[in-house]
Amino acid sequence: MQELSTMIRIILTGIGAYISIILMLRVSGKRTLAKMNAFDFIVTVALGSILATTLTSQQTSLLAGLTAFGTLIVLQYILAKLSKRFSIVNQMIKSEPTLLFYKGDYLREHLQKERILEIEVIQAIRSSGTPLGQVEAVIIETDGTFSVLKDSRHVIEHVNK
Repeated sequence: MQELSTMIRIILTGIGAYISIILMLRVSGKRTLAKMNAFDFIVTVALGSILATTLTSQQTSLLAGLTAFGTLIVLQYILAKLSKRFSIVNQMIKSEPTLLFYKGDYLREHLQKERILEIEVIQAIRSSGTPLGQVEAVIIETDGTFSVLKDSRHVIEHVNK
């Protein structure tokens, strides 16, 4: 009988948490679910942990879980606003895009710093569908994705060189 009541509690808590989380995410905006930098990744993992604990722990009430969830979303929102307004905050939480390949040459110091292998750059080029001979630059973005560029005139000034 106790297992049945536990299952019912999990189901009811899950429904309540699910509806509440959807509402919170809609209110907080697309930024909460955007492609992730390191800060966003940490928040996302923490949100998942809070949800799991709220669903499975009898010691954690739905209200406590939602309060923790809401707190993280509000903190992420505040930090995003601060990073937009103050460049020093932005530099603290986000890395810069880094140039890895430029005009036929691998930038080995950057590859080493970012812990990227040449084969990973080649894989990114293949995935982009761009012939190697047409690639002018490959950049690793702040969210860890690769950008493969045929023409980099207007982009290179915004990356670590």
